[in-house]
Amino acid sequence: MKIGIIGNYGHNNNGDEAILTGILKQLIEELSIPNEDIIVFSNNPKDTEQRYGVRAVPIFHRKGPLPFSIMKTLKENYLIMRNLDVIIVGGGGILMDLYKWDGPLYATLGLLGHYAGCKVIVYGVGVGPIETKLGAFFIKQLSQKACCISVRDEQSKRLLQALGVKRNIHVIGDPALYLAAPNEKQESHFVQKVAVTAVPYYNGKYWPTSNEQKYSNYVTGMAKNLDQLIEKKNVAVTFFSTKYPQDVQVTKDIAALMKHRDRVTIIDKNLHPNDIVSLCASHDLVIGTRLHSLILAVVARTPIIGIGYHPKVYHFLSLIRQTDRYVSVETLGMEPASIVQIVEKMEKKWLDIQRETRQIAEQMKEKAGEGIELLRLSGEKHVR
Repeated sequence: MKIGIIGNYGHNNNGDEAILTGILKQLIEELSIPNEDIIVFSNNPKDTEQRYGVRAVPIFHRKGPLPFSIMKTLKENYLIMRNLDVIIVGGGGILMDLYKWDGPLYATLGLLGHYAGCKVIVYGVGVGPIETKLGAFFIKQLSQKACCISVRDEQSKRLLQALGVKRNIHVIGDPALYLAAPNEKQESHFVQKVAVTAVPYYNGKYWPTSNEQKYSNYVTGMAKNLDQLIEKKNVAVTFFSTKYPQDVQVTKDIAALMKHRDRVTIIDKNLHPNDIVSLCASHDLVIGTRLHSLILAVVARTPIIGIGYHPKVYHFLSLIRQTDRYVSVETLGMEPASIVQIVEKMEKKWLDIQRETRQIAEQMKEKAGEGIELLRLSGEKHVR
């Protein structure tokens, strides 16, 4: 069985790379698909091939003006898909139009696989926000053509249903939750080491629309909250990135505003998913703005606090029943003690929370594993 995987891969976004790592682990280790039978459609095929030992091809071909690039992309990818049995539109918040071309691009490539004769599996994706007619149209079309649809949370399922998708939609764990956990994580008696991720929220160099006031409020709020945490709990803070190098600059901007910069370390490296799991395991708490920093912290059995820059952060905390450990971006700017207050509540039952986190990690890996049977059944229905 020849399989192609489509997603936001090869962009130095190690949240998405964690998703791909999980999908490949399921295909190769659980379903015994040979490496040579897998092709990844990637933004950086060379990097993807080096990382994973599978064949990779460009997801988008740039050739002059946009219409020519689109035609080149459709032609080249169609020829590849004609030799595949299954296309997995795999994981991440790719069915959305916050970045207006994401939903149409991934949906169109999934539809191209359908017309090339492949079975198309929409696998463990996040859906939304969907704010344009174009995005809604393509996402609905893909959902109608897919032989199997699974999403990573109930809110994504409801969004597809609101579009008029009447298919059976499965809710599974994010594929990144299938990564290997560290061998052993030692319990701590209180919070000492805190790892933090930040996203360039409304920064014009990254965000689809620029709003420097919102960005300033965000980094100032984060700086004040982390200063309070250091003052009240005497913690050490380590900033790390899942989107490199974009996240590094925002962490530097936050650190520059902090009074206690001497208690801060910034990791200016492109950490791969397994490195991120190890880093999270070496800390007592992860305060994550990036969704997959939270997901990989759970893999590492490390308690989390989520900073809500996007609905998917709340959706994940809702999934694991920890919405009491959620802080919105807006709250950060208005309440400089919002994080330390959550930490103080957590420390009152800290040993219980660490054990609860281990149980959640096991449950969520099992939830991610539910997708394996969907892949197996969908693939068995169509082998050329």
